[in-house]
Amino acid sequence: MSDTTISLTTKKDWISDQEVRWCPGCGDYGVMQAVQQLMPELNVAPENVVFVSGIGCSSRFPYYMNTYGVHSIHGRAPALATGIAVARPDLDVWVVTGDGDALSIGGNHLIHALRRNVNLTILLFNNRIYGLTKGQYSPTSEQGKVTKSTPFGSLDLPFNPLSVAIGAEASFVARTHDLDRKHMMEVIGAAHAHRGASFVEIFQNCNVFNDGAFDDIISRQVREEMVIDLKHGQPIRFGAEGHRGVMMRSDGQLELVEVADVGEDRLLVHDAHRPDPSLAFALARLSHDDHSATPFGIFRSVDRGDYGTLVGRQMAEASSKKGPGDLASLLRSTGTWMVD
Repeated sequence: MSDTTISLTTKKDWISDQEVRWCPGCGDYGVMQAVQQLMPELNVAPENVVFVSGIGCSSRFPYYMNTYGVHSIHGRAPALATGIAVARPDLDVWVVTGDGDALSIGGNHLIHALRRNVNLTILLFNNRIYGLTKGQYSPTSEQGKVTKSTPFGSLDLPFNPLSVAIGAEASFVARTHDLDRKHMMEVIGAAHAHRGASFVEIFQNCNVFNDGAFDDIISRQVREEMVIDLKHGQPIRFGAEGHRGVMMRSDGQLELVEVADVGEDRLLVHDAHRPDPSLAFALARLSHDDHSATPFGIFRSVDRGDYGTLVGRQMAEASSKKGPGDLASLLRSTGTWMVD
């Protein structure tokens, strides 16, 4: 927000009167604080905002925002949000979901909201576990994960949420984490500013059932060497004084290198606006486990007509050709029948 912009609201205006009921120490608190602090900077009014959620710990989020909210059913938040966004394009529609809610029972709804480019800001809290139902493995749990539902270790190959989003042709894809409020606000703010489906994965700690899942990447002790901060138009460097970087090999594969060994001119320059999603996909796959350097920031941001605008335009064109519709006449037209 520029210095000359006068905010319509303060953070206090976005906080509801509901008691926050997450476990003490849960990463959800950090995300909520970041969103509530960000909202005044977006210059939107609470009465024009809707938060939609499904089922899970993250899905309590609408209760804590002083806005309109829908606490829907498991996995269906993108479907409900699609209806709201298309029927009411004047509203600011957000989806808050978790890795289990969005990528298991809700996977089909998520990918179609993304491919249609519905004007939604989707925040996926990824803690790699089912927290609300007490610690079963989730679609993002690593192979070998021992939980109440996988006592001998998970055999499933986990989803990479960013790969799923990019594969579904999401026009905005990003990643942040719950230990850096400034970064969360920057990324979520950019997601909100994007017209179309914006998907943000947030590494979020469940300190009860999966504590420390991302410690080897984002804890303060290792963050400088493990977090790859993506900046559009800049060579991808990280580490103390930027001594490490990302290089694209002749076969198209990405490789982590020492800048001193290859030279800065060999480093990959990040292009978040590239229409072809292959580079964003490759960056999403750069980290191969929970102990390797991992990219954060905006992976992809491309302009594409959003679904609500296209539907409105199509309806306006149809109306101009055939005149306004008459629902009563349609219901009483030929092709109906009476049932005794």
